[in-house]
Amino acid sequence: MTEQLQKTDLKNMTRDELKAFMKEMGLPAFRGEQIFTWMHNGAVSFDEMTNLPQKLREQLSEQCMITCHEIARVQSSKTDGTKKYLFRLADGNTIESVFMKYKFGNSICVSTQAGCRMGCRFCASTIGGLCRNLTAAEILEEILAVQRDTGERISNIVLMGSGEPFDNYDNVTKFLELVHDPKGLNLSLRNITLSTCGILPNMRRFGDEFPQVNLAVSLHASNSELRSTLMPINKKYPMDELMEVCREHVEKTGRRITFEYTLVKGVNDKDENLSQLTKLLGGMNCHVNLIPMNPVSERDFKGTDRRFAEEFCKKLEKKGIQATVRRELGSDIDAACGQLRLNSQK
Repeated sequence: MTEQLQKTDLKNMTRDELKAFMKEMGLPAFRGEQIFTWMHNGAVSFDEMTNLPQKLREQLSEQCMITCHEIARVQSSKTDGTKKYLFRLADGNTIESVFMKYKFGNSICVSTQAGCRMGCRFCASTIGGLCRNLTAAEILEEILAVQRDTGERISNIVLMGSGEPFDNYDNVTKFLELVHDPKGLNLSLRNITLSTCGILPNMRRFGDEFPQVNLAVSLHASNSELRSTLMPINKKYPMDELMEVCREHVEKTGRRITFEYTLVKGVNDKDENLSQLTKLLGGMNCHVNLIPMNPVSERDFKGTDRRFAEEFCKKLEKKGIQATVRRELGSDIDAACGQLRLNSQK
């Protein structure tokens, strides 16, 4: 395993980087194009690259590697086709991805870190803290591995799995370049949504560098004091500063922002919370995604039931705030983010 980790991971390279790497090996740049296309079509070994000379394939096998995740476990929903994957990485760490079927196409929720250090109190992903960041190749491989397993193309990506994307900014943005490459998966940036708990410097940077990517902000509270008790990040970047950056982002990109709001019974689902939320978001081009909390046995919180969530949603809409209740997918499997990984470690 150590030897494998020391090899150069070609899947972590952009097309231009691969072409330059081939030139360094004394080879024509078009070999980099060929390798890039093979990897992004799902090839997991150099032996599959039949338009490369045998000698080159052998040389690449000795010096290089292609990140390939081992499927440690799959949970498949019997109700809606959702599949939750537990992947084992080369160093033994595990991560999760979720494959979801919609009328508009197939979507995947990917992880950006093994674990998380944000410490949100209702989330399973952060239990145990952060193990490490994922490379761009490892995030990309979540998609390719699921496509190989299902035989179906993925057209939409949400970066909402384990980890905080803006805590792994450079690898995440390189991943976005890779999936957007026309010789790769060729996914539109408008078909990608990134969720952040609010690391403000990187939110500003992202709005400049990737204005087409949809931004979702994990809000989960209607006032700053409550948010600090649920999400430690709020102590560093308070809600008033967060909302200022959110409004800047909408103005800069011209795109609607989504606020994720996990309804926790008796904590953030009261009438006063609804009034505060209405005042907080009034006049902004935004949408509230209400999420009935999945139960996590290691946490004390209880989720608001879906019927109550629907009523909360209607009240928000009457106040002029666009809102929906997140569709429940995979309700018969470990649905909460981080649960499958957490259960595998017990």
